[in-house]
Amino acid sequence: MSGTNLPGSPLPRSTSPRGRFTRRLAALAAGAGLLGAALAGAAPAQARATANANPNGTDPVAAAQALAAPGVPGANDWSCQPSSAHPRPVVLVHGTFANGSVNWLTIAPALAAQGYCVYALTYGAQPGVPVLRAIAPVADSAQQLSTFVDGVLAATGAGQVDIVGHSQGGMMPRYYLKFDGGAAKVHTLVGLAPSNHGTTLDGLTTLAQSFPGAQQIVASACPACADQEVGSAMLGKLNAGGDTMPGVEYWVIATKFDEVVTPYTSQYLSGPNVHNVLVQDLCPANVPDHVLMAVDPVVRHEVLHALDPDHVSEASCLANLAG
Repeated sequence: MSGTNLPGSPLPRSTSPRGRFTRRLAALAAGAGLLGAALAGAAPAQARATANANPNGTDPVAAAQALAAPGVPGANDWSCQPSSAHPRPVVLVHGTFANGSVNWLTIAPALAAQGYCVYALTYGAQPGVPVLRAIAPVADSAQQLSTFVDGVLAATGAGQVDIVGHSQGGMMPRYYLKFDGGAAKVHTLVGLAPSNHGTTLDGLTTLAQSFPGAQQIVASACPACADQEVGSAMLGKLNAGGDTMPGVEYWVIATKFDEVVTPYTSQYLSGPNVHNVLVQDLCPANVPDHVLMAVDPVVRHEVLHALDPDHVSEASCLANLAG
């Protein structure tokens, strides 16, 4: 797919693309570290809640609220009622080492401003590992996502949700769709730089550099890292028999400058109802890397297009101006 590429991109030209997004990456990582420290006091309680969410007899909304990420602007209003224009709530699923509070500081309010009911969870805690999330086995995290989606549906009265996920958060929901009954509850899955067919340990180590303390646990305390390595048993199980589930719309938004899930084409899916989109086809001058896919304005606009293609045009370089 391609968009209208406008001449004279508003992206700054005073420094090299690599230098530009290295500084942006450092700023994002610093912000993640500060917010992670602020949340550290609540982490043990949340870890217990996520480990025990939605036992038999527990109210589904309360179980989902135990997983909700704090402090996400525009998200987790449990009184929100979907409109006729946007009848499906949007569930945001963060990536490896991150949490819902740092991953969605721009996309969540953008969706809320368009009238969506938006919900963001934090999942994937491992015993004894503070702050860092989305490191538990993918199968366990998919069960937490199932709990969260059930609570969102119960709170809103909607029949289905749409999911937007970044990195592991774009791949892990496919496990939920295939093995935990999610296909009947999800209309559209949008993956931003998803690890659909795996990456190398070098790629995961590169990602870990963005999150303080993550490098030390890549090899020792991150089952999700092993699950996302090329050729893992989990990925073999997930992708056996085809990439997609009937009735679900799939969007993959990738960048040529991804240094974590490589080659970037390994993110793409095959099958019916699949839309594979490359950011540089929409705007050649745009150069987000893996981490910055969650904050890039062209990507953000394309997410809106994926969720409502009948009313929102495909993104282009103009999205840098429009936000």
